[in-house]
Amino acid sequence: MPLPPSLDGRLRLPVVAAPMFLCSGPELVVACCRAGILGTFPALNQRSTEGFEDWLNTIEGQIGPADAPFAVNLIVHRSNERLDADLQVVVRHQVPVVITSLGAVPDVVEAVQSYGGLVFHDVTTRRHAEKAVEAGVDGLILVCAGAGGHAGTLSPFALLPEVRSFFDGTILLAGGLTRGEHVVAALAMGADLAYMGTRFLATEECLAAPAYKAMVTEARAADILYTPALSGVPASYLRQSLLAAGVDLATLAAKDKDALNLDPATRVWRDIWSAGQGVGAISDVPTTAALVGRLEQEYSAALDRMVLLAQGLEEA
Repeated sequence: MPLPPSLDGRLRLPVVAAPMFLCSGPELVVACCRAGILGTFPALNQRSTEGFEDWLNTIEGQIGPADAPFAVNLIVHRSNERLDADLQVVVRHQVPVVITSLGAVPDVVEAVQSYGGLVFHDVTTRRHAEKAVEAGVDGLILVCAGAGGHAGTLSPFALLPEVRSFFDGTILLAGGLTRGEHVVAALAMGADLAYMGTRFLATEECLAAPAYKAMVTEARAADILYTPALSGVPASYLRQSLLAAGVDLATLAAKDKDALNLDPATRVWRDIWSAGQGVGAISDVPTTAALVGRLEQEYSAALDRMVLLAQGLEEA
């Protein structure tokens, strides 16, 4: 499907650098926008609404009309006591794109759309997608198997066509995407944008600790463990970070955080780190500009291969 007018023609590549808790900040967002992809960050990466607005001021002061737009991630679950205040800031700044998580709330959608903003909502199942469509969102982020964080378990080959059968808006595809050819594959399947998180963990501008970035570059897909034991909700974690925190991996099967015997000072996301299954394709920590340039080369090369394949089919 065509991209919304506010995005069409403004992206060098159809890529979104996904918002990563504690890891996405203004420096990464600005670098992404300047490189020509949609940069994002979670509002809760700042500890206060005032700090969140400061970050918006910083980002808006460093990007211009020739750069790609940016997005803010809002947790819309009732447990987020800052939602109303943060939403007021979003509306005041007319943030171009808002990514909502943990619930599709019509009032939030209407508030963002009132000034022409877009709302993309992340989902892991068809039912979640149906509820988000009912709420009036502009786009759906399909968080499929292999993604980092609170990933789903469905293959993109299963979830995407089901969702596309009843939704003609913007679809973003997540789940192990790390290279330019993955972007081509996502578009070929019917998505409009590729949604990459883990690949941008290992960039110079990311707020992740150096040890976290190094762990991402050294890990393989088999090192990603998917478990509800740490937060009550299934999520993907780096095996090495669990071991470093003293977790006996055998206790993960208990699905009980108390059984892990964690040091009380240990915090999930801060000390136990998440990543997606695409880690095996990551071996360096480049600047965001260099990474996007590489993605573009891979993307173009993959398109060229598809053209040759199509020509071969026509000649057969």
